[in-house]
Amino acid sequence: MEKISVQITCPSCQSGVEFYPAAEKTHVDCSICRHVIPLEMHNSFQYGAKIELQSCPCCQRKDFYRQKDFNRKIGVILFVIAAILSIWTYGMSLVALYLLDLFLFSRLGEIVICYNCQTIFRKLPNAKSFDLFNHEMNDRIVYSGHNFHGQGIKH
Repeated sequence: MEKISVQITCPSCQSGVEFYPAAEKTHVDCSICRHVIPLEMHNSFQYGAKIELQSCPCCQRKDFYRQKDFNRKIGVILFVIAAILSIWTYGMSLVALYLLDLFLFSRLGEIVICYNCQTIFRKLPNAKSFDLFNHEMNDRIVYSGHNFHGQGIKH
């Protein structure tokens, strides 16, 4: 079984800091600016036969979403290149990009992301238990500080 990894953003220099979860971990140090980032690991994961995510070790929130593990910026760049090339390829570059996207979608794993602080969790055994991204939930968390306590939106 592969190790679960957690990637957080350093509040000081905005660089990515990656670590492996452990119950005894109380902080991580940014390798760029040496800023100490406190963690709350004792309630964040349920340690047992399989480690399960309970709450975010950075912000202690329980609101998460899952998505494919693909860099969004690269996806946008590929689309722009395919769109520009479509002038000379009569749209075939967009078809090729669609086939590449279909191939990658079937191969890539899923990551879980905290709505509040954007902490990324890779290789979680319970990733499928989280819902896909919800725009309304994201807006209510980011812009009004709403806490759903892991329950999601109920309409």
